[in-house]
Amino acid sequence: MIKGETSPALEAPAQALPGHRVDLGHDEPLKLDCGVELNAFTVAYQTYGRLNADRSNAILVCHALTGDQFMTGDHPVTGKPGWWRQLVGPGLVLDTNRFFLICSNVIGGCLGTTGPKSINPETGLPWGLDFPVITIRDMVRAQRQLIDHLGIDKLFCVIGGSMGGMQVLEWASSYPERVYAAVPLATAARHTAQNIAFHEVGRQAIMADPEWHGGKYQEAGKIPRAGLSVARMTAHITYLSEPALHRKFGRRLQDRKELTYGFDADFQVESYLRHQGYSFVERFDANSYLYITRAMDYFDLASEHDGVLANAFKNTPVRFCIISFTSDWLFPTSENRDIVHALNAVAADVSFVEIESDAGHDAFLLDEPDFRNTLRGFLNGCAERLGISAQ
Repeated sequence: MIKGETSPALEAPAQALPGHRVDLGHDEPLKLDCGVELNAFTVAYQTYGRLNADRSNAILVCHALTGDQFMTGDHPVTGKPGWWRQLVGPGLVLDTNRFFLICSNVIGGCLGTTGPKSINPETGLPWGLDFPVITIRDMVRAQRQLIDHLGIDKLFCVIGGSMGGMQVLEWASSYPERVYAAVPLATAARHTAQNIAFHEVGRQAIMADPEWHGGKYQEAGKIPRAGLSVARMTAHITYLSEPALHRKFGRRLQDRKELTYGFDADFQVESYLRHQGYSFVERFDANSYLYITRAMDYFDLASEHDGVLANAFKNTPVRFCIISFTSDWLFPTSENRDIVHALNAVAADVSFVEIESDAGHDAFLLDEPDFRNTLRGFLNGCAERLGISAQ
């Protein structure tokens, strides 16, 4: 065990997750954009593969809104396969024989990292809405302290999709000297008004649930299941495409031959969305959903640099690979091209690929051969330049 970490065996059952947990902030408080400082916070993370002798093969993987640190293997809460099982493992694109992968639960999360469901040391009660509002930049600051703790001066690569891609861009902008390569996937340099609107619907559904109790549902022994479920259902629609929904469900009925002329789940797509909502409640915290969606809404990398996105990457030494997907209407190719144009404006080393796929935004989580081959080629080329080989 690394010095300063807490053994999961010593935690309460709800926190007894596999992997690593480290307490940070004691030597360097986490200064949040909202003005609050966290003098003590915990980061839960997973590692895959081995760190090489010169510590040059580390890849930080940044998870999306509803993701977590469990990229592969069976998820400890749901028992389902990890969210990037197609890419992570020996001989796969993110080759654990070659690279040392790190994935941490973001600050504000609910799977071991300090967030609104954690105990506020000043009150002995869950933080709830007393937890300070966090930003994407705050998430990256916390990750940077974790990387310092691990003794890694420079990351070989930072990679992530959707909200994870936002973190990648923030890493490349805030700590360019500590990143060799950056791979933002299906993302944007700012959250659009439409995306903010979808998030607001989800938040309002949670806060309208009578079991939410003003954010103090843990103290009341309740869970706002209905509200969180509806929030997940709404968001999940945005991750898919109409062709993908039609191919998978069409207008087929669910376990019946005729319409019921009622409001049960007549259609397969209705049953599917309800299942997505119900299962999400078992692994995610409602207040964390509020905080993390807000962090995405606040993200606007250009606004951090006098309104000019290119200024975020001036004189950057980072090598970029930007990847988008044709059917992604949540983070469309046009948003990814804006990032490419900004990088071109400062003569950055950047590659851009638009992958043909009808799977929608979720394509970066699926087994898309062109995506897999593009990513493998970029990572292999960067690794060869640095002399990183399989261990």
